[in-house]
Amino acid sequence: MSVAASTTRSMRFLPVSDQSLLVELQDLAHTLDLLSALQAQVPAGVRELVPAARTILIEFDRWQTSAAALRRHIDALQLGQQDLVAGQRVEIPVHYDGEDLTEVAQLLGIDVPELIRRHSGEDYSVAFCGFAPGFAYLTGGDASLQVPRRSTPRTKVPAGSVAIAGTFSAVYPNDTPGGWQLLGRTDVPMWDLQRDPPALLQPGMRVRFVDAAAQKEIAGARSANNADKCPSEIGAGKAPATSKTNVAMQVRAAGLQTLVQDAGRAGQAGQGVSAAGALDQGAMRRANRLLGNDARLPVLESVAGGLQLQSVGATVVAVTGATGPLTVKTSDGSAWQAARNAAIALNDGDLIQLGEPETGLRSYVAVRGGWLVEQVLGSASTDTLARIGPPALVPGMQLAIGDAQHNGAVQAPDMAPPVLPRGGDTVVLDVVMGPRTDWFTSESVARFAAQRWQVTPQSNRVGLRLAGDEALARSITQELPSEGTALGAIQVPASGQPVLFLADHPLTGGYPVIACVASHHLDLAGQVPVGAWLQFNVLQPFADIQG
Repeated sequence: MSVAASTTRSMRFLPVSDQSLLVELQDLAHTLDLLSALQAQVPAGVRELVPAARTILIEFDRWQTSAAALRRHIDALQLGQQDLVAGQRVEIPVHYDGEDLTEVAQLLGIDVPELIRRHSGEDYSVAFCGFAPGFAYLTGGDASLQVPRRSTPRTKVPAGSVAIAGTFSAVYPNDTPGGWQLLGRTDVPMWDLQRDPPALLQPGMRVRFVDAAAQKEIAGARSANNADKCPSEIGAGKAPATSKTNVAMQVRAAGLQTLVQDAGRAGQAGQGVSAAGALDQGAMRRANRLLGNDARLPVLESVAGGLQLQSVGATVVAVTGATGPLTVKTSDGSAWQAARNAAIALNDGDLIQLGEPETGLRSYVAVRGGWLVEQVLGSASTDTLARIGPPALVPGMQLAIGDAQHNGAVQAPDMAPPVLPRGGDTVVLDVVMGPRTDWFTSESVARFAAQRWQVTPQSNRVGLRLAGDEALARSITQELPSEGTALGAIQVPASGQPVLFLADHPLTGGYPVIACVASHHLDLAGQVPVGAWLQFNVLQPFADIQG
């Protein structure tokens, strides 16, 4: 099919951050048309395209292009001429026994058998992926199947749940919170890291739900689940964690939480996977540079204190990020205080221990030669929301170390590390207003910048949950169709208390984003401890992007 050439006149270009923008279109068909045109002619500097129901989030390198330049590029595209060709067809058997099946039938004024017939009676198309890895938004099907989300989302929706909301159908790939109406369940895995690609459903595919009770023989359709792949394709994209050296690190204590992180896994939006990566990218790069490593090699990101590592053989490490005590205990029982932001030589049996931070929250531990960690989708980063990447460190784990024979020399610190906050401090973060600033009352927009917001204990790598004396009220109260969310986005749920998205945030979200942290303050946001206060400094008033 094709879309009328009037697309350009119906588009809005909305600011998100200094390295991303949101293009709003009139409907899904126009969104997919623009996406196809952009994919056919990717503008210079574009890093990621995140399509949604009526929007496309464009993330870009601000040193190569700008929001205004991208608008001019899109304005010049010949739209309405993209032919959307239907892709591979996948059949998914469904056991129609969902908790909301009867209620949805009542909402639609039909009985349950008719609901099942309509849901399984036509093909769907995979429009885009988001929310969680392998979560595909399916459009099409019977036009009468339009129901709202649940008024109160469930805290846990089981993996394999088949659900509808608005005009979309979907299958939950993993156990996650969710507010869609549950019609049934399927045994076909939507997300499998042993499959290449891990996501079963890809944009452009056709999907047909099949009533498993009525047609049991359709169970054979599991062959559509890429079961015909040869064994050599299993585990594709992973790098084995093997070491040619005899040195390693033994984990004696893991602290509150210690994860493997690197620069992140960009370019996986098509499977619903965000980049993740180290929250303080500067600290990660600094730790590696001190040891002569490639700056993007994996590091250990440790929250608070308590991490203890024992050297197996002679090693050299560096600890950056948060400040605080750093103790080295030798095998003969002596101890000394080591310096952070410097290379530290350890002998066989030496133990290094991170104390409670004095400023900041997260410490980064690099080792000369790099940690040898299995990669998933091209990265060793652990994504806590998507549950992708290496597991958190536990006592007794032994970490392999790479060969440093081709490393550069160990370096002296080249600059003073940034000053980090303590609990109770007020931290000022620069923000770009948008893309949904105009969904809030003028009083709330003013309040957003005027009052302080405290970081609550419910904060984690997904985001900082904030609490202020006065909540933010919306002027537009209708439901927002899911749209792409950027790193640093400040989303405002129904409570009116903001959430500042960090590296493990969902790829798409259904609450309006009032502003986004500027790129130069993202590392700082990742180091703000619980109990500290945030104040937002608006760089410029909200306005649509002009060419």
